[in-house]
Amino acid sequence: MKVMILAAGRGERMRPLTDHTPKPLLAVGGKPLIAWHLERLSEAGLCEVVINHAHLGAQIESALGDGSHWGLSIRYSPEPPGALETAGGIANALPLLGDAAPFMVINGDIWCDWDVSRAAHRLLPGDLAHLVLVPNPPQHPQGDFSLRGARVGADATAGEPGARACTFSGIGIYRPQLFAGIARGTPAKLAPLLRAAMDAGRVSGEFHEGRWEDVGTPQRLAALDDELGAASASSAAPTRRDI
Repeated sequence: MKVMILAAGRGERMRPLTDHTPKPLLAVGGKPLIAWHLERLSEAGLCEVVINHAHLGAQIESALGDGSHWGLSIRYSPEPPGALETAGGIANALPLLGDAAPFMVINGDIWCDWDVSRAAHRLLPGDLAHLVLVPNPPQHPQGDFSLRGARVGADATAGEPGARACTFSGIGIYRPQLFAGIARGTPAKLAPLLRAAMDAGRVSGEFHEGRWEDVGTPQRLAALDDELGAASASSAAPTRRDI
C-alpha cells in the first residue's frame, strides 16, 4: 500500500516558527515531526511514500531526499503557492498514488501511535474510505463525525443510540474513486467528499484511544517536545544492572 503524507500547509497558527521552517520539519523529541511518520512507515514495511508540499517545499525535499535514510522511496507532489486543500492535494498526487489500489493518507502535522501496519486490512469492500477517529480534544470539543459500531456518520452530535462524537485523526485509507471528480490542480476540501460518502453508507471507521496530538500551535508543539524528550531520557536512563 502506498502512503501520502500531507505537508503542504502554511502553518499559520504556528507562526513565527513556520515563517522560515515548514511545519513538518519542526522538531519534537529530537527529530522533525514528519520523521516520526517515516520511521513508523518503514517499520511497518510501507515503503512507497508520496509527500505533497507548497510552503518552503524545497526545504522538505532537501531534508528528506529520496527516503533511503529510512529505507523508503519518497516521491514529491509540488503544489502552487497557497496549496490545493486536502482533497485537491490528494487528487493532484493520484498519478503517483495510482488509480486502482487504496492508499493511506496521514496529516503531516499530527503525532499518533496508531499502528500503521493495520492500514492494508481496514478498508471494506464497497467502502470509499476508512477513518481513524480519536476522542474530541479540548481545542475541538464538538468533534467532526459520529461513530456507531464500525460505521461513520456525518453528524458529529452522535444523536443515534450507541453512536459517539469523534474527531478525525488525520489518518485515513481511501479508494482513488473518492477523488475522481476533482480535476488536477483544483483546490478542494476533503470533508464534503467524506460526508457525501458517509450519507451513501460507504465510510467505515475505528476509534483510537492511544496517543494522538494535533500539533497546531507553538504551545502544543512545545508540550509534545517536552513529553517525548522526557520519555526518551527515561528510556535511556541506566538501570541498576547497567550501573
